[in-house]
Amino acid sequence: MNSAQVAALQTLLSTPKKIAIIPHKNPDGDAIGSALGLYHYLLQLGNDVKVVSPNDYPKFLKWMPGSSDVLNWEKVNSSCVRVLEEADAVFTLDFNDLGRTGDMAELLKTLPASFVMIDHHREPTDYAQIMFSHPDMSSTSEMIYHIIAALGHKDAITKDIASCLYAGIVTDTGSFKFSATTVSTHHVAANLIERGASNNEIHTLIYDNNSADRLYLLSTALQNMKIFPEYRTSYMTLSSEELKNHNFIKGDTEGFVNYGLSIDGIEFTAIFIENEEEGLIKISLRSKGDFDVNTFARTHFNGGGHKNAAGGRMIGTIEETTTLFESLLAKYKTELAS
Repeated sequence: MNSAQVAALQTLLSTPKKIAIIPHKNPDGDAIGSALGLYHYLLQLGNDVKVVSPNDYPKFLKWMPGSSDVLNWEKVNSSCVRVLEEADAVFTLDFNDLGRTGDMAELLKTLPASFVMIDHHREPTDYAQIMFSHPDMSSTSEMIYHIIAALGHKDAITKDIASCLYAGIVTDTGSFKFSATTVSTHHVAANLIERGASNNEIHTLIYDNNSADRLYLLSTALQNMKIFPEYRTSYMTLSSEELKNHNFIKGDTEGFVNYGLSIDGIEFTAIFIENEEEGLIKISLRSKGDFDVNTFARTHFNGGGHKNAAGGRMIGTIEETTTLFESLLAKYKTELAS
């Protein structure tokens, strides 16, 4: 942790504040886990704290302590606006550009509050007065742990904080298998277990709580898979009709993209999901080794993320999107075949 940034945060938190914590739109396990872990910590310091989410998040994350207190911008907009306008400080977690908050972004740009960015994605923008940016770290939840420790409050990590942060780490590391998982990540996870996080229970709540509809939807995605051995690439698709046929709810497609990388010899994979309401295709990209999907997503699909995990979007049909994707593979053949 940058000592100057830690000192600035210590000064900010030296007296109780009204604080809003914001994860990115369509929050995942790390976004919600880090937000709620920080929420419980800041409450201990005597602050008036609210978590304001740009929209809803998956049911399999709603077991986290404090989840029932999260305000949904889309459902209780007036309450969210009031919280943000009254905030002395705004903590933005797991994203580094205000555009990642969707419709909330325009209001955020006008707020007089002090902004604190805590994030592990590349190429941050400079909207925050206090900025913790560590692209080499496994997750924002791991960063929250290190920040609490740097502030001298590691002993203040309760079971609730530990459970939220552990959930964020386990989801963003793919259960500790992704390349950003380090020795430090394992040490942090072990300490969180010592602090009360039940690793087996958390894993069950996140990964072993499927509906039949979700598994049927996964089966459909796998049946739609295309494989390109010459490019060591695969992709899956899901249309809006297929989502409807299997009673899709938010979070049902979480993790589907990773199945493509489980195929022997595949180094690059994607899933293309049609969002009929927004008139676009949402894209998740994953890779192994040196192929940089962050650069790929930024260059071709208005997205970004990490070296081995990124997302993007394209206005158009699934057919138009996959046709473009396939046409790009030849351009990257050397990198994919190396």
